[in-house]
Amino acid sequence: MTKPRDPRRALPSVEALLQHEALRSARESLPRTLVLAAVRATLEAARADVRRGAPAPEAAALAADAAARAAADARPTVRRVLNATGVVLHTNLGRAPLAEAARRAVADVAAGYCSLEYDLAVGKRGERGTGVEAWIARLTGAEAACVVNNGAAAILVALSALAAGRRVAVSRGELVEIGGSFRVPEIMEKSGAALLEVGATNRTHLRDYVRALEKHRDLGAILRVHPSNFRVQGFTARPELAELAALARKHKVPLIEDLGSGALVDLTPFGLEREPTVGESLAAGADVVTFSGDKLLGGPQAGFIAGRRKWIAAIRRDPFARAMRVDKLTLAALEATLALYADPARARAEVPALAMLAVTETALAERAERLSHELAGRLPAITVRVVASSGEVGGGALPLEKLRGPVVEVTHASHSAARLEALARTADPPVIGTVRAERFRLDVRTLRETEIGMAATALARVWG
Repeated sequence: MTKPRDPRRALPSVEALLQHEALRSARESLPRTLVLAAVRATLEAARADVRRGAPAPEAAALAADAAARAAADARPTVRRVLNATGVVLHTNLGRAPLAEAARRAVADVAAGYCSLEYDLAVGKRGERGTGVEAWIARLTGAEAACVVNNGAAAILVALSALAAGRRVAVSRGELVEIGGSFRVPEIMEKSGAALLEVGATNRTHLRDYVRALEKHRDLGAILRVHPSNFRVQGFTARPELAELAALARKHKVPLIEDLGSGALVDLTPFGLEREPTVGESLAAGADVVTFSGDKLLGGPQAGFIAGRRKWIAAIRRDPFARAMRVDKLTLAALEATLALYADPARARAEVPALAMLAVTETALAERAERLSHELAGRLPAITVRVVASSGEVGGGALPLEKLRGPVVEVTHASHSAARLEALARTADPPVIGTVRAERFRLDVRTLRETEIGMAATALARVWG
C-alpha cells in the first residue's frame, strides 16, 4: 500500500521562503522577527489548505502573501484617518483634532528634553503642569486648578480627596452612564465616597438637598452632574446652581459640578444650543468644577479640576492625583491650546473643533462641491451628488444638536455602499464615512480644506 504523501513536502521550507526575492523589500525594511513570523504564519495557513485538498501554492504567491502579512503587522494600529462622518468629537477617532499651535508644541517638546518639572527662573525643581493650571485660572476665574489624565479621573480624584469615607448627595436624575459603561455610582464607589441619592429621576428640589444635609451629618459634598451627554425632558425640575452653592456654603461642604464637555466660550453665536461655560459655573458658586480637555475645549485627552484654592490644594495631595497625572506631550498640547483662548476669535478660527462647529453653510457647500468634483474626475465608475444631511457634535456633548449641512453621496457601478465603505477603510490614509439608505456618504464638515484633495486621492486608489 502506498504511503500518503506529506502535504508539507509540496511547500518550501521557512528559510527557503524567507530568502525569496519577493520578500527582499520586507527583509530590508522590516524587523527580521516580524518577517519570520509572517512567513511561518503563511506556511501554516497553506499547510492547512493543502490538508483539506487544495493544491500547494507557488513559492512566489506564498512570498507575496507573507510580505503583505508582514507589512500589515508592521503598520501602527493608531494611525491618522480622515474623518468624513460629520461627528466632530468622534470618540472612536480620537475626539478633538489638535490645533496647529498644539501640534508644533508637541513636536518641539518631543524633540529633546524639556522643563517638565524644572523651574527655569530659579534653576531648581518645579511643579508639573503649572503653565496649564495658570491658563485655566486665567480663562475661567478659578482661584486654582489641576490637571489629570481624563474627565472621569477628574471627578474620581475630586471625590476621593474631598469626600472619601463620607456620603455625597447626587440627584437621581444625574446618575449617568458615560462612555464604556462607566457610571457615576461606580466612580463614586472607587473614590471611597458613599452615594446618597436625592430627589426623583425627573424632579429634584432644593428641599431634597436640605433634608439630606439635616439627616446625614457625614455628608461630605454635593455633586451636580451637568447633562452634557443626556437630556431629561418634560415634567422636570432641579435647583439653580446658585441655590445649591448657597446651601453648600451654609453647611460648609463643597459643591462639585461635573461639566463634562468643558466649554470655555459661549457656543450660541455658532447657532448651537446653550452650554454653560466653566467660568459661569464658578461664578455661580460651584466650589469645584471638573471637565474634559478633548471635547468642546478642543485639546488632547485630559481632565481639569478648577475651583477654590483650599479644595484644589486638598485634591493635589490625594494619591490619585499622582497616579493620574499627565505627561509632557499632553501638557505641551494643552498649554498651546489654552493660550489660543486668550483671543476668542483666534480660538474659533484655529481650534479645529470650534472651527468645525462654527463653519458657515456657504463654506460647507463649497467644500462639498469641490470633493464631488474631484471624485467624479478621478473615478468614471461612480456617481456623486451633494445632498442635505446632518452630523453631530459627538463626544458626549450637546446630544440633541443636529449639525445641518451638505454631504457627498457616492454610488458605484459595481460596488455596494458597504463595499465602498470597507474599501475606504483600507485607503492610505483611511477615509471613514457612513452608509445611509444604501448610499456611501462623506460629510465635509469634519474634513478640513487641506484634506479634501487627500481624501479624493486616497479613495481613487482603492475604488478605481
